Amino acid sequence: MSGQGRERLLAELTGVSRRYMASYALFDQAVADHLGLHPTDLQCLNLLTLEDGPVTTGRVAELTGLTTGSATRLVDRLERAGYVRRERDASDRRKVLVVAVPEKVAEFGRMWDRLGAPWPALFDDLDETELALIVDHMRRTVELSGEQIARLRSGGL
Repeated sequence: MSGQGRERLLAELTGVSRRYMASYALFDQAVADHLGLHPTDLQCLNLLTLEDGPVTTGRVAELTGLTTGSATRLVDRLERAGYVRRERDASDRRKVLVVAVPEKVAEFGRMWDRLGAPWPALFDDLDETELALIVDHMRRTVELSGEQIARLRSGGL
């Protein structure tokens, strides 16, 4: 590929990426509105469903990048909405765990299943190598986003 072709594609990728991020943010807001949640609370719930089990509020702070005080308020909102409950850790009674409420998580999962039903069809015409490329890109994007979030929060812009 010529240098000009690559530059053109990178410029196009920049524009498409910005539209993709905006569309996802707007989609996220619509889903949050539908559930009566804040978008950050929705994504926290999403991240909690990817964890292996109950987590501490400190882990919620790590997952979201929020301060522990903000994470506590987020957990308070999710608890009021019925998505999580707090329980004492059986092995360390000093520790409080944030536990997803199975019925509400199942309801959340069913909604994602309905909204995500068309998703696999987007990849029908891709082979395994192309799918692996997309997976790799998304992993690298998540990593870079985390680095940039940390940079912004530290005032290093």
